[in-house]
Amino acid sequence: MNKINYGILIIILLICTIDSNAQINDSQPTTSITTEVSSPDSVKSILADPFPDDNLDNVLSDKLDSMVNTWYVQNAYPVDSIEKACSYVEQNEIPDSVYISRLQNLDSYVPLPFNESVKKFINFYVNKRRGQVSIMMGLSNYYFPLFEEALAKYNLPAELKYLPIIESALNPRIVSRAGASGLWQFMYGTAKMYGLEINSYIDERNDPIKSTDAAARYLRDLYAIYGDWHIVIAAYNCGPGNVNKAVRRSGGKQGYWEIYSKLPRETRGYIPIFIAATYVMNHAKEHNLVAIQPSFKMLTDTIIVNSYVNFEQIAANLDISVLEIRQLNPQYKRDIIPAKADKPYVLKLPLDKISPFIDNETQIFAYNRDKYFPNNQIALIKEVYGKSNYNTEGKKKIVYTVRSGDSPGEIAERFRISTSNLVEWNNIRHSMIRTGQRLTIYVNGNTPETLAKAEHAKVKPEVSKVQPHSENIPQQLRSIGAESALSGEYTVYTVRSGDSLYTIAKQFAGVSDLEIKLLNKIKNARSIVPGQKLKIPVKA
Repeated sequence: MNKINYGILIIILLICTIDSNAQINDSQPTTSITTEVSSPDSVKSILADPFPDDNLDNVLSDKLDSMVNTWYVQNAYPVDSIEKACSYVEQNEIPDSVYISRLQNLDSYVPLPFNESVKKFINFYVNKRRGQVSIMMGLSNYYFPLFEEALAKYNLPAELKYLPIIESALNPRIVSRAGASGLWQFMYGTAKMYGLEINSYIDERNDPIKSTDAAARYLRDLYAIYGDWHIVIAAYNCGPGNVNKAVRRSGGKQGYWEIYSKLPRETRGYIPIFIAATYVMNHAKEHNLVAIQPSFKMLTDTIIVNSYVNFEQIAANLDISVLEIRQLNPQYKRDIIPAKADKPYVLKLPLDKISPFIDNETQIFAYNRDKYFPNNQIALIKEVYGKSNYNTEGKKKIVYTVRSGDSPGEIAERFRISTSNLVEWNNIRHSMIRTGQRLTIYVNGNTPETLAKAEHAKVKPEVSKVQPHSENIPQQLRSIGAESALSGEYTVYTVRSGDSLYTIAKQFAGVSDLEIKLLNKIKNARSIVPGQKLKIPVKA
């Protein structure tokens, strides 16, 4: 049995196991998909159900924040450009007929109907999170060719390349609360079904090339079952079992909008978000959205590795940071490539580092060999990556609250500790942490947090030269003393990943989020981004 038939068979068995009574249309799926839209009224009537889960805004925001926090974005994208792009732009109300016309003119093989939910998420992308969208547009120049090649290989609609926009915000290292990982957010079981390697050292769900190929095969197999791209995309999000339950609860109806109200709440928003992402990536110009281009290009090449090697060995000999190597090789979980002569692996490096690696290969593999691979055995490094031998006696204990977009590796890097120690101290499983979770960390000397406080203490408050006219301040704001935010002394705060105006205000005695909003002329409180500079009123 070939791999294609085997994959289809497995999915069918999975569906039958989850819901043996689901009513699936046995007819051969047609290959001609059209969007039947005749008028704005008929389009709006497609969806009478209320908006999907409002929590989806937060889910999408977390993914976008995670993308902004990656090494490449932090190092290659100028903060000033991000701040400018993230500024809220007041736009004239666009008639629904314009949205409908633009969607129809895309000639998409996947139907792109319009309704209030689609409009809601278009607004989310073009107004609330326009800065992150500008960054994604810049990143798409790197990722979209990979997606398009795989989709063309399996004769799939090119528009499916927009799925990772809503799945991962183009962050290959992102892990969801449910455990889905990578650009295409594969769950463990589905990833193994499609041949992705996952073990203690490797997670190919995070490999952009291999996960993209697996995602294309998965989408192809789902279409062979359902023959409807909307239902395929929904099944990709919530699983075939949940789709089949929705079909059954809808009396055997087969159309996505017919089973819409029976789907999980998050999945109800999935198609509208997909349509909104497709619209925005094709009509960004009409909303004054411009791709933010990185200050340097990530030109890369690959080389085959035939022996164990640690990222630190490479970094020490090639004048490259471990963080950059991680960015380029997100599939390696513990900074180790567990390669052998009979099982080689691929290492991706900047183009200008390939020749030096070849010239110094012997030196790289020999560098501190006994430290990283005692007796040349990867199994014996468990004291480093398994049970920690880090002595916490005499070390400073601090408690860190996880912010949106954080990952164990990024937190460890921030506090100059090993990821394995962080994982053991806090009993972290599968690299899963959640926003708001409190982590115990043991450090030597000053921490980034104490250093940051010291920097704030050193800032000489600047005096605002703008003295506002009291008549311009609403009476309700004057009643709570918020006008003081527009005059007097202030300090400067740099926004970090996971910050909100509320959490920032809590760090400064007597300061409210409303005052910060007024002083910085912020129209949309959710538009702040990591790296942005905010003025904070100084109070006694």
